[in-house]
Amino acid sequence: MRVTIYLPDHLAQEVEAYRKARPGLSLSALVRELLERELVKRPEALLEVAGLVERTELSAREHDALIREER
Repeated sequence: MRVTIYLPDHLAQEVEAYRKARPGLSLSALVRELLERELVKRPEALLEVAGLVERTELSAREHDALIREER
């Protein structure tokens, strides 16, 4: 999948400085690592990243339990 992102200048400079300090680290690899780390830490963040919800108040596990109770 190809995705275009826009970074403010100050953040783009931080990313470039980070990458220069780590030769061989591509921007793609950096983004993958950060997304995987965030999504593993908070699985419900996947919905936020996908734009399906603005912010989740329940964890994915809590949401699933709530849905099962309603059935």
